[in-house]
Amino acid sequence: MKVHFIAIGGAVMHNLAIVLRRKGYVVTGSDDKIVDPAKTNLEKEGILPSRLGFFADNIVGDLDAVILGMHAREDNVELQKAQELGLKIFSFPEYIYEVSKTKQRVVIAGSHGKTSITSIVMHVLHQNNFNFDYMVGAKVKGFDTSVKLTEDAPIIILEGDEYLASPVHREPKFLFYKPHAALISGVAWDHINVFPDYDDYVKQFEKFATSVEQWGFLTWFAEDEELKKIFNSYEAKVRTRSYNTHAYEIRGNTTYLQTDFGEVALKIFGEHNLQNISGAKNLCNELGVVDEDFYKAISSFEGAANRLQFIGKNDFTAIYKDFAHSPSKLKATVMAMKHQFKHEQLVAVMELHTFSSLNKEFLAQYAGTMNEADIAVVFYDKETFAHKKMPMFEEDFVRDSFENDRLVIFSHKNSLKEFLLKQNWESKNLLLMTSGNYAGMNLDELSKEILSL
Repeated sequence: MKVHFIAIGGAVMHNLAIVLRRKGYVVTGSDDKIVDPAKTNLEKEGILPSRLGFFADNIVGDLDAVILGMHAREDNVELQKAQELGLKIFSFPEYIYEVSKTKQRVVIAGSHGKTSITSIVMHVLHQNNFNFDYMVGAKVKGFDTSVKLTEDAPIIILEGDEYLASPVHREPKFLFYKPHAALISGVAWDHINVFPDYDDYVKQFEKFATSVEQWGFLTWFAEDEELKKIFNSYEAKVRTRSYNTHAYEIRGNTTYLQTDFGEVALKIFGEHNLQNISGAKNLCNELGVVDEDFYKAISSFEGAANRLQFIGKNDFTAIYKDFAHSPSKLKATVMAMKHQFKHEQLVAVMELHTFSSLNKEFLAQYAGTMNEADIAVVFYDKETFAHKKMPMFEEDFVRDSFENDRLVIFSHKNSLKEFLLKQNWESKNLLLMTSGNYAGMNLDELSKEILSL
């Protein structure tokens, strides 16, 4: 099989390319920008493109498939050549469905928590010796890639993203999977560049709920207002089971699940993760994992990369980082740190980086999301606005949008770094929240400097 990836540098795209290469496929790819970890990973596998950019001569008539990433544009020269030659063109969710038609497909969807829930399910199944394939949007401890596709695994666990599949497959990725078992964690407006209307965004989750195969299984978070509306009128012929926040207690900076089998100490924390655990348990039950085995496995789960990921600590300070960028994720992550570390102050630093967060009309959705932080900091990079061709924010507008008069705002990384290094870090924790990297700041080095003060 010969497969070419257009926009190979994406997080899932490059992992899918690596998986196919290891299966013996002839894999080629192209992109106009490839950064780590994708660059290093592709180079190790011998499939890093020799030149950056998109070139029509990459597309040849004997290709068995072209896999198109969302990063490419409709007028991409390679896409146009593939269309002219009549080649099979797949978005990556289409391709994953194509190779998993004979498997039990389990899909985790929702505006927040889907990566963590997918990771929990993977961890529990692995601990209980299940044979399964998967696709997840983050690095998970114990798994060397974020995609696995085999011939013999009877189950595939898929993180179901609501973002569009590709420039020519303009539907949410999760609508291509046709799950036998599914989960929806909640609905909170995001991706306004493709869903500028809130009702249209909600409608995508209604479509997902009806995409579950007949007589399948669907579990959903009972405390989410939009999901209540969806399931009040839900008529599909599937089995449904809602879930709530798991019972828990926090003692000595450790969260304990309250279960019928006694207390279970966790390595993760935050009320949103207690919700994620409940939802994951319902899915694992559906796949044949009994509660006792689930709780044994969850006690060793350390979380997915960049999801309240522990960076380091000393006697006075702990540092965590999180991918949190949307309003619901931001609020949940700040609350998690405050509830877990009740006796320490919290310095929370958030970067406005995504299209939605850089949109003036959407920024009001962040109102109150950082109010629980003792020192709330927002960073944005002027270059990001220029790259996305969007108008720059004024500081007062950001402060008013967050409805936080105490908000500290930076647009230069050196000023932000200087501010953080000047803090008195005794009995203070640091939470770094970004889907970017604060204009190229080395967060590991910054953390080491802070912890050595």
